Amino acid sequence: MPLLTPLAPLAQPFPAIARALKIDRRAPGLTDGVWLTFDDGPHAEATPQVLEILRAHDAHATFFLVGEQIRRTGSLADEISAAGHQIAVHADRHRSVLRMSRRWVADDLARAEETIKPTVALHRAPLGIYTGRALKEVHARGWRPLLWSRDGQDWTARATGRSIADRIERGVGHGDVLLLHDADTYSVRGVHRAMISALPRILGTLSEHGLKTALPT
Repeated sequence: MPLLTPLAPLAQPFPAIARALKIDRRAPGLTDGVWLTFDDGPHAEATPQVLEILRAHDAHATFFLVGEQIRRTGSLADEISAAGHQIAVHADRHRSVLRMSRRWVADDLARAEETIKPTVALHRAPLGIYTGRALKEVHARGWRPLLWSRDGQDWTARATGRSIADRIERGVGHGDVLLLHDADTYSVRGVHRAMISALPRILGTLSEHGLKTALPT
């Protein structure tokens, strides 16, 4: 394992590296659904809309939250949990850990845990980029790193509701981990609206294919 840690930043684009480092990109053992995940929130405009859409479709999701976003938005994290969804750690400050020291990562995760108060022991690095140092700190806290197998790319300037839904739905199957974003704070302003327009279609397609939105344990 130590010999492989320099390759950690390549875990998302290269599944073999993720497997070698024991970073899940898919839901292990899940044979009757998918894991629906949202990064970068909570967001004052987008998150309440996401929660309402999920409620209407009786769907569940895991939200990888950012501490600084919680401090901006007040009680939204509590609303996510109260609605029956999971809260996991993304970061306290949304920064790539690629050039950060282990001490910086440790301090950021400590602040994140205190602010976010996760309900499930999962972590996802900002931008999906891990380092060996970051993995050591994540594991030291008893958290499991989780990446994704299907990306809506809803953070790009060219994203539309149709493009997001197409990327998520194309070939989706049991055990997939779906990545969406319920905030535009770290991407292109306003792109969350395209995701909001895509979400009902995505949930409808999952239902048509008999894919429930399961929650990690």
